[in-house]
Amino acid sequence: MTVEIRDIAVRTEAEWRVLWGQYLAFYGVTLPPEVTNQTWDRIVDPATALRGRLAVLDGEVVGFALHHTHLSTWASSFDCYLEDLYLAGAARGQGIGRALVDDLIAHCRAAGYSRLYWHTDERNTRARKLYDSYAPYDGHVRYRIKI
Repeated sequence: MTVEIRDIAVRTEAEWRVLWGQYLAFYGVTLPPEVTNQTWDRIVDPATALRGRLAVLDGEVVGFALHHTHLSTWASSFDCYLEDLYLAGAARGQGIGRALVDDLIAHCRAAGYSRLYWHTDERNTRARKLYDSYAPYDGHVRYRIKI
């Protein structure tokens, strides 16, 4: 098993879209096609803050991590938000999710960011087991208003 973590590139659009569709299905979400198209355009546009990394297992794209940076009122450098992480079902349990998180941690350290953070569904016990190995639950509760 050879896992490579690399930047999302224009040539990987089809593979990313397959995984994106699986990710949305996993969470039971339907997005208008224009939102998915815009998300893709932002990932590959160097002028936006949204970036993505792919996990490639033996030549096949099996996962992604989408992240962006933002200013913080709590630190002098940027924070990095891991917005979406997904692995194809067959790729789970092989350390690939950990490889994606470790890759992003290394990126954040190299860039001098203050923090890396993310959210997950409380029922996503498999992902939470991985995430809990990095940082314990910090007592914060998310509130979200759709506007």
